[in-house]
Amino acid sequence: MIRRLLLPHGAHETALLLLFGRALRAFADGYVAILLPAYLLALGFGTWEVGVLATSTLLGSAAATLAVGSFGHRYPNRNLLLGAAMLMAATGFAFAFSSAFWPLLLIAFVGTLNPSSGDVSFFLPLEHARLAESAQADVRTSLFARYSLIGSLFAALGALAVFMPGQLVGWLGLTALGALRAMFVLYGLIGCTVWLLYRRLPLPQASEERRAPAPLGPSRGIVLRLAVLFALDSFAGGLVVNALLALWLFKRFDLSLAAAGTFFFWAGLLTAVSQLAAPRLARRVGLLNTMVFTHIPASMCLIAAAFAASSQIALALLLLRSLLSQMDVPARSAFVMAVVTPAERTAAASFTAVPRSLAAAIGPTLGGALFAAGWLAAPLVACGLLKIAYDVTLWRAFREHAGHGARQD
Repeated sequence: MIRRLLLPHGAHETALLLLFGRALRAFADGYVAILLPAYLLALGFGTWEVGVLATSTLLGSAAATLAVGSFGHRYPNRNLLLGAAMLMAATGFAFAFSSAFWPLLLIAFVGTLNPSSGDVSFFLPLEHARLAESAQADVRTSLFARYSLIGSLFAALGALAVFMPGQLVGWLGLTALGALRAMFVLYGLIGCTVWLLYRRLPLPQASEERRAPAPLGPSRGIVLRLAVLFALDSFAGGLVVNALLALWLFKRFDLSLAAAGTFFFWAGLLTAVSQLAAPRLARRVGLLNTMVFTHIPASMCLIAAAFAASSQIALALLLLRSLLSQMDVPARSAFVMAVVTPAERTAAASFTAVPRSLAAAIGPTLGGALFAAGWLAAPLVACGLLKIAYDVTLWRAFREHAGHGARQD
């Protein structure tokens, strides 16, 4: 039953393990992105330090992803995924028992914490490459849509877990800070569970070893062009990663942690619902049109939310944005996997992800600095305008692919 629900017809069962792993990681990311600023504020840090630590997580993810793209083809995909899961476990435990800024900054850089709404860790290119091998072109977009859907859905459920620190205070008599630390311990335990799950991935067969992943070759040009454009999009998104968006809601409307968790739950749920429509829309209007023409209205909603007079209006606009802003994710993933050779897929996924992570890493520090200066609307407006510029440029650069749909290979 679960297999029929999660896997499109024709996809290999290996993909099921990857989808379960994505669900666990998304749940952890869903609550960490919201609790991270609350935890850092409870430790006595200011909004600028929150931004710097968020930047450190993204810079570290970019460096790890670059290493995977450059050298990952030398090692079995399964081994790299197991190493990533071990690092996730170590990150949670180390963050839970650290209080000083510099150790936290180092852990944030080396580890796998994710302050954003999407997956920016080096799990991403490894899982994408394995997923691409698990389905043919005619079902690949559907498989990536399920991957994104599960990520969004479980991130939404993770957002509801921000209620747990309050419950731990009542049930176990922990201090508020102690309860927040316990949530990072849970993050580490989830990393251990992902490691156990990925141990079940099959070892490469001899035929797979002979056609091992390779660095970029014939597809280098188009991958570099896409990487530059994706970097612009990610720089804009870095200005309002979930950790900073939660901070904006705390500062702008004095929203409680529980109310923020409820908002991010519904935002994640709407994002998950939108993933179901992405493959059908891509088949009708093409991958590129799906990526572009759902993004622009979402960016306009974000700009409008920056000037909303009440929390109700702002949250409504942000929820509408959530319904539209991530429909491009499965289409973008399928597009990248379709325009490169099979051997280049791990490298292509890495080299399009690395500039995105590097560009996104700049945003949180800048956004935190703008918040600290009292310019609360500026990050949201800048994010919306830059994303619209990205969409227009992407469409003009690749409009010859505009009619290509999910069956493109």
